[in-house]
Amino acid sequence: MLGHARRNRYAVPAFDCVEDVMVRAILETAETLRAPVILMCLPMDLSGNGMIYIPRLVRAVADHHPIPVALHLDHATNLDLVKSAIDHGFTSVMVDGSNLPFADNVALTRAAVDLAHPRGVSVEGELGHVGGMDLDETQCGESVATEPSEVVRFIEETDVDALAVSIGTAHGVYRSLPNLAIDRLRELNAASAVPLVLHGGSGTPDDQIRAAVAHGICKLNIFADNRIAMAQGMAETARAFARPDPLPAEMFRGMRRAIAEVVTAKIQLLSAENRAWVEEADA
Repeated sequence: MLGHARRNRYAVPAFDCVEDVMVRAILETAETLRAPVILMCLPMDLSGNGMIYIPRLVRAVADHHPIPVALHLDHATNLDLVKSAIDHGFTSVMVDGSNLPFADNVALTRAAVDLAHPRGVSVEGELGHVGGMDLDETQCGESVATEPSEVVRFIEETDVDALAVSIGTAHGVYRSLPNLAIDRLRELNAASAVPLVLHGGSGTPDDQIRAAVAHGICKLNIFADNRIAMAQGMAETARAFARPDPLPAEMFRGMRRAIAEVVTAKIQLLSAENRAWVEEADA
């Protein structure tokens, strides 16, 4: 998917998702717009029965939609979770060693590749570190910019399939608007033999996202924008309830509509609309 995006100068939207409401809204919207899409799962959502429910749901419904769909593990930091995701049908995994020293990051990412590639699963690594607020809104990590001089060595030593880079975005909701280092991105893309990924896509100004895609970003991770939309949709629906026992379809309608609006906007922003293909040798 990312090779197709790189050759055709667009980016694939990648949405962290949980349960049916998000999965269905994202896939149905992507199908309407004929866009490839990546559904991602975070480690916290795979605890307990999450590793059974979410990937089985996605795999059960993905073939119903005539668009390319990938199931991606987002931000794994240990190999046990990577192996479990592969065993449960994920088609792609991200192992995040970005907080480690370079050599340790290489070793962790290489080990994930050795687990994944024999099973036909692709691997995303991260070089540099995208900071920002954690999901509990309790800690804010500092970002470390990706160094172009390290890109070639990292890719050669890990055999990774995609590389997440740090150029000024942050996870979570921004306290102030970012200013992406597009000149640095241009250098990173020139040095990289694999497609580049941008984390922290929620809240980043549209003009900066367009510039990032124009200079090499092939996958954009999105989560906070959908969480905000879901909360707003749920609140609007709750205010409109005409009875104390609303039907589930009524309760979910506002959330699905709000998610669909975000997904539509991101697909169009990334120039991913009408990029779906039926068959391609490397798809």
